[in-house]
Amino acid sequence: MTLKEDAINLHRLLRGKIEISSRISSDNIFENSKEEGKGTLSSIYTPGVAYVSIEIQKNKELAYEYTSKWNNIAIVCDGTRVLGLGDIGPEGALPVMEGKAVLFKTLGNVNAFPLCISIKDKEEIIKFVKAIEPSFGAINIEDIESPKVLEIVERLQKEMSIPIFHDDRHGTAVITFAALINALRIVRKNSKNVKVVIAGAGSAGYGIFKILSRAGFEEVIVIDKEGAIYDGRDNRENNEKLSNLELNKRSDSKHDSSVILNSFKREIALNSNPNKIKGNLETVIKESDIFIGTSGIGNLMNSQMVASMKKDPIIFALSNPTPEILPDDAKNAGARIIATGRSDFPNQINNAVVFPSIFRALLDLRVKNLDEDILISISKSIADLVDIKHLNEEFIIPKINDPRILPVVTNSLKEYIMNQNPS
Repeated sequence: MTLKEDAINLHRLLRGKIEISSRISSDNIFENSKEEGKGTLSSIYTPGVAYVSIEIQKNKELAYEYTSKWNNIAIVCDGTRVLGLGDIGPEGALPVMEGKAVLFKTLGNVNAFPLCISIKDKEEIIKFVKAIEPSFGAINIEDIESPKVLEIVERLQKEMSIPIFHDDRHGTAVITFAALINALRIVRKNSKNVKVVIAGAGSAGYGIFKILSRAGFEEVIVIDKEGAIYDGRDNRENNEKLSNLELNKRSDSKHDSSVILNSFKREIALNSNPNKIKGNLETVIKESDIFIGTSGIGNLMNSQMVASMKKDPIIFALSNPTPEILPDDAKNAGARIIATGRSDFPNQINNAVVFPSIFRALLDLRVKNLDEDILISISKSIADLVDIKHLNEEFIIPKINDPRILPVVTNSLKEYIMNQNPS
């Protein structure tokens, strides 16, 4: 039986991978005349539950104490960028989000509700997420097309009082940086004197750029389909002459997306590529130490490009299902450490390693905002799980089901919070 047949048959058999279960035993809900038990119905529902509702009305924070809000998150997806499949719609996205919910429960004991919505408009998605805030302790934004999703996440982080986590951006950045910390330990190179090339300026590429910049990497170059991004690139601000008033009058979402794209690439341009290196990947990759691929383009890189890098190059070819370069080709060309996003090769850089534990910690510690400093502290704690005795070219990151990840992420967040609020 092929993987396709196996997967389809399993989903047909299960008819859904998640379900809601009651924390109240069915034996205790209703009155039992034989045992003279009153049951809990009057307490969990009307009339007793009204007292609880009134208490929460007086103090909304009590929802965390009296309801499951403390452990509930929403996975919000519009189906426009699902896995490597592209825009397959919310129904097509649903089995993927259900699978993610299984990982949340299995690895973090978090109740994750897949909310695959038939809304594509940026403003409407923002309104929707803000409207469901009362029921959830955190929000996971997932598989929404870039650059629209970057704008959505930025807005929600500013306008909501619960943490907003974007897996493609935050999750990928955390696990990539953790893997990079250990890769640099092996090759004995320092973050301040290495040249990093990131192929892809979408959600993952932008997130990795943000965390590396904050962590002190001084030479990071991001390339898109037009080549290296730098301050002054001629085609980077095609639509900036439009005033905000003009933009608000426009209903063309493609035009709006172009402006949003420019705003995030503008941030990249102003905070990376200090030497304003120009050109395509073949040009930019020369004499670099690290390549990180989030381009979504298989076989983007060739052996000659790897050979043009400095000694002991690090290659993170993360695009799925086909990496920017296959591990054997990279190794034969001189790469010292190779990682991909696939489970059938060593060093799988998978954001599933981190998102269940991050949400568990965010919920338990009631963290309101998520920033790069928090992500960096988590990355370092995960990297340190790989003992120096076991660290090698084919083991730079913990396995997805490593039981140590959850407590170490929680502890790193606790330490970060204590350092921020020493009193």
